[in-house]
Amino acid sequence: MIENKQYKSRHFIIFMVLLVLTLVTVVVSLGIGYSTVTIDRIIPTLFGLGSFEEEFILFSVRLPRILITLLAGIALAVSGSILQSITQNDLADPGIIGINSGAGIGVALFFLYFPMDAGSFVYMLPIVAFISALVIAVCIYFFSIQKGAGIQPIKLILVGVGFSMACSGAMVVLISSAERERVDFIAKWLAGSIWGTDWPYIVALLPWLVLLIPFVLWKANKLDLLSFSEEVAVGVGVSVHRERTLLLLAAVALAAAAVSVTGGISFIGLMAPHIAKQLVGPKNGLFIPIAMLIGGVLLLIADTIGRNVAEPEGIAAGIITALIGAPYFIYLLMKK
Repeated sequence: MIENKQYKSRHFIIFMVLLVLTLVTVVVSLGIGYSTVTIDRIIPTLFGLGSFEEEFILFSVRLPRILITLLAGIALAVSGSILQSITQNDLADPGIIGINSGAGIGVALFFLYFPMDAGSFVYMLPIVAFISALVIAVCIYFFSIQKGAGIQPIKLILVGVGFSMACSGAMVVLISSAERERVDFIAKWLAGSIWGTDWPYIVALLPWLVLLIPFVLWKANKLDLLSFSEEVAVGVGVSVHRERTLLLLAAVALAAAAVSVTGGISFIGLMAPHIAKQLVGPKNGLFIPIAMLIGGVLLLIADTIGRNVAEPEGIAAGIITALIGAPYFIYLLMKK
């Protein structure tokens, strides 16, 4: 009983430390950039006491970008947590196994060949990305499963990497004959540049998280069982195929919604769950909330560094996360 209380206390302390770190990162990100708003002016400006220039920088440029980045990091972290549990593989990540690239194909086709007004485009984008990513996820799932043995973890990674490369090749073919402006957009998307930096994109992304994250937390016990062998899950009465399918749909939807407005971000869904497990253990109900904060703050730090390293264009957040995540992936691969 005492150990349980100590564990809960430790979990709470870690959660609060990460929450404070997130808030500090938000404040720092608000205050630095091409046009500087000093730290002492951020709070007054947020409460409507700033100059026109300060309010424009914070409310029209920085704040929507920061919120989009945080939400996308959270979504990718939860998606990665689900994939790692249902595949019993700590190397699973929506970027690595091809889900992000699958979403990218849908985004590219939609952007190039189905022109719409800006208002409709914003809200249709996550739906198109989800449908496209789902098709690729089903293909990866089909080629990774072995009759009588379930999903083969290493085979999943290899098949996913293969589909990811195939999707990237298809993207090159799609943009080879496109107009210059459209090619520039898709190139930025492939690099993982946070491009959906306006309030309507937050409105488009938020409902996916509000609906799916509570569902995933509700299914946390099922995820715990699915992370063991299939025989164990069946033995305690879990409908393995049904639960795995529902949770896979949730993982694909969260990843697709995130990358539809941030571009091809990889490794957040790999690193955040793994770090969270190291901090609080492998129980999904405990580590997923921690992973959410880690994913959000990792992507926000990457974007803040990227947009301030080489002003005014900056470096895409996806490149920064890849520089951090690729060595981490190799370390895990060697360890496993």
